[in-house]
Formats: sequence, C-alpha cells, structure tokens
Amino acid sequence: MDISVVIPAKNEEGNILPLVAEIVDALHGRASFEIIYIDDGSDDATYQTLTRLSENTQCNLVVIKHRVSVGQSTAIFTGVNHAKGKLIITMDADGQNDPADIPKMLEAANAFTDSEHFCIAGYRKNRKDTPWKRFQSRIANGVRSKILRDNTPDTGCGLKIIPRKTFLQLPYFDHIHRFLPALIKRLGGKIVVVEVNHRDRCHGVSKYNMLGRLGAGVVDLIGVMWLLRRNKLAQIVPNDDI
Repeated sequence: MDISVVIPAKNEEGNILPLVAEIVDALHGRASFEIIYIDDGSDDATYQTLTRLSENTQCNLVVIKHRVSVGQSTAIFTGVNHAKGKLIITMDADGQNDPADIPKMLEAANAFTDSEHFCIAGYRKNRKDTPWKRFQSRIANGVRSKILRDNTPDTGCGLKIIPRKTFLQLPYFDHIHRFLPALIKRLGGKIVVVEVNHRDRCHGVSKYNMLGRLGAGVVDLIGVMWLLRRNKLAQIVPNDDI
C-alpha cells in the first residue's frame, strides 16, 4: 500500500459520499491507496453511512469507530496506527479540503527519499470562513509561528502528507495535529508548504470555538516549546569514517 488517507469524523454524515468520491478521483491510477475514516463518537448516521459505503464501493475503505469522542488528534493517531500506507494523507471530514490538491502535494512528497522525515503542509490562502474565524486563526498562526519557528503559515489546515514512519516517532498528546510541522522539524525533518483550495462547508456545523481553542492552545504551546528546547539530534558516524 502506497497511501493511507486518514480522515477523523464526528457528525459528518452528509459530507461522506461526495468526499470519498473526490478522493477516489484524485488518486485513481496514481498509487495504491486506502481511505481510513475514524468515527469519533458521532451521534448521527456517520458510522452507518460509512459502513454501507464500505460494503458497496470498490475502493479500499476502512471504517473505525470510537465508542466516545476523544478528539481529532487521537482519531488521527488511531487511523495512522491502523494504516498500511507508507505515506499518510490527513484530511478534514467536512469537505472544506479539496482532494484535487492531493496530486500536486504528492509531487512535492516525491522529491524526498524513503529515509527522510518531511511534512507537505497545505496553506489555505483564501479561506472560506467567517471574518471572525479568519482573524482568530491569523493571530494564533502568527504567535505559534513566531515562537516555534515551524515555517508554516497555516497549521490548522487538515490537508497534510507525512510518512507513516515519521508520524509514529512523534510524541502523542491531545491537539498535536496543530503542531505537526514543529514536531517534525524536531526530528530533523523538512517542511514544504503548498497553497491549497478551501471550500465552503456544505453539511453539518463546525466543532470548534474560540474559547476551546485558546484554552488548549496556550497549554499545548508551552508543552511544545519545552519539547523543542529539550531536544537533541544525534549524528551517527559511519564505521568507515572511524
């Protein structure tokens, strides 16, 4: 398996069918792939819609369900741990990420070797959100980027490509998905930013609010700062050079 598309979802039943169809269109003929949905404790028909689709589609659709909601980061790690692909593509389940951007992001990923750590990070330059939400994100991204120096203007974009082996070396904590570029740089990895499309949400409602993001964000930012400051990268000398 070359690629695993990992999608955490909570109460996104209306967005499943069109998003899966778009992912299949974007990846068909390019590589072997699977789509992994993690139903994070939905109380609508998300799981039922996914299981019906998995039984009636020709693509490799894997469905995992959390009994109760544990958050986006934990859902992503559940998906990565079950993934078979060498590359992980993360996406939001709300349909605002455009699968048509995946091919150009894969081109950037193909520039790296199998032994390298990297992250191809989407950048929603023209966001389809309310002015208030864009303002919040601009402030948060500015503060985070200045402190962590992660070379990423938009860590909140769900569309990213990361080697599975890289993902599995990262420390786990809740809300880690917003700090992936900084933590991958901590491993000595490289970050490549690619401008991507951003679309209006067609079904459902956003699961986030400013107070929730702010409270968790400050604590997490301090924790990531500590991880970066305490990090050391060992350079192994080949036997022939000794």
